[in-house]
Amino acid sequence: MAVSGARELVDALEALGTEIVFGLPGVHNLPLWEALSETGIKLVGVRHEQTAGYAADGYARATGKLGVALVTTGPGAANTLGAVGEAMASAAPVLIIATDIPSTLRRPGVVRGVLHETSDQQAMFAPVTKGGFTVRAADQIGTTVHRAARLALQPQSGPVYLGVPTDYLRETVPHRRPPAPHRKPDVDVPDLARAEAMLSDARQPLIWAGGGALRSGAGDAIGVLAEKLAAPVITTFAARGLLPLDHPCLAPNPVHTPEVGELWDEADVVLAIGTDFDGLMTQNWRMPKPPRLIAVNVDADDAAKNYAPDLTLVGDARSIVERLLPKQRPGLDDITLRLAGIGRRVRQRIRDEEPQAYDFLSTLDEVLPTDAVLVSDMCVAGYWVGGFHRVRAPRKLAYPMGWGTLGYGFPASLGAAAAGTGRAICITGDGGFLYGCGDLATLAQEQLPVTVVLVDDGGYGMLRYDQDREGVPHRGVDWDSPDFVGLARSFGVHADRVSGFGRAFRRLLGEFVESDEPNVLVVKAKLKPPLNTSPRWYRT
Repeated sequence: MAVSGARELVDALEALGTEIVFGLPGVHNLPLWEALSETGIKLVGVRHEQTAGYAADGYARATGKLGVALVTTGPGAANTLGAVGEAMASAAPVLIIATDIPSTLRRPGVVRGVLHETSDQQAMFAPVTKGGFTVRAADQIGTTVHRAARLALQPQSGPVYLGVPTDYLRETVPHRRPPAPHRKPDVDVPDLARAEAMLSDARQPLIWAGGGALRSGAGDAIGVLAEKLAAPVITTFAARGLLPLDHPCLAPNPVHTPEVGELWDEADVVLAIGTDFDGLMTQNWRMPKPPRLIAVNVDADDAAKNYAPDLTLVGDARSIVERLLPKQRPGLDDITLRLAGIGRRVRQRIRDEEPQAYDFLSTLDEVLPTDAVLVSDMCVAGYWVGGFHRVRAPRKLAYPMGWGTLGYGFPASLGAAAAGTGRAICITGDGGFLYGCGDLATLAQEQLPVTVVLVDDGGYGMLRYDQDREGVPHRGVDWDSPDFVGLARSFGVHADRVSGFGRAFRRLLGEFVESDEPNVLVVKAKLKPPLNTSPRWYRT
């Protein structure tokens, strides 16, 4: 049977189990929009290509599945680069499908001035993707889609670029059956016995779990191992929600507080699972290297690039942790009591230093639905959420601390909401929200279950804090905010406003998150940055 190249592409997506595609139409990709209309894949049309990339990222983080963004040639593709960079830094499996100029008009080594032409479109994506593919013949479209998706999902996951010359979409090609999925068998892990002995002999073991642990589904196995070792578990930003909140070994967030940092300083053996010890978690590597370090990682180089392990176990985190069988250690009740005490001290610190943040976090704990997905932006309120919110389950927090892209929160929340895993609660500032406010149109059009908590502090609050610390005048950080409530309502989205995070905020947020419709709650407030922001790091 023969089909169009466009139909071959969307059939390949359907065979991969794709449920949703986020995209923006352009003159070169219109055949794909037509082909998608003939499938069961939902196409969510957005108002900016960067939103398509962020939404695909939000969907991928909420589900663990492949997020797909469909954009057009040249500037359309280039507009996704900020979002793709965040996906790369946070290991989100995103497939960017971009059309390219017709192959018949391309002349090697010459930019002729064809509409939207770029000298090498795939090369633009090289620094911010795991890899890239450009289809070289129409009959290769289907197999190339499968190769690109397989690369994006393969640990360590990440974004992949796929370019398709637009003329191939209208060509007739033979329909090909998708290749059978290939699963790599489990392999032997050398040094497993040595790791077990090191953990068994440890006086004060500690488990440090990163995003790789969460993505592999290793939470249950890590919980069992932690109880056996009576070891605290510190989770990175990317691993929030890995363990249940009532787990006896879960350390309070974050390690940037001195109370939690003591656990690292006292540990004689650290088991690091699915992490690379990035600068944001380690206060730019001011945390001392532990006396002994065991790393579990799919990539030995990634495991060793910041702190050199004494032992590296290469492979899938869940598989390896399940096979670790150290001796049972006493002291579980003692460590549970100690962690509870640390938690009380951290909460009291917040209450003393920033009562508004304490009220904000308490309200989130009390009123959010159990299945809510929190999506934070790069803003002061978002930093409080990323550092201190008690995340209830895996994939219930999306936080852009991979690359730190301002403007992530709102568009990523669209993708998280479209995933259908729970209401998306977007925590954003006024500056970040203005990056993508045009996609209020998408929110209204799709009636996505999103509550936007927009904290309006009249400018870039974090940068204002930096200038105050340096004793210099405010420059470029203050403005007169627009009428955000009126803006949202002009798109047909329900909105209201409140001052501060007191009773009125708690009441309105409770009403908003129980709604079946999208809504925006504007909060006039200024928060002091938390300890997990670099100007307030305690290690020197």
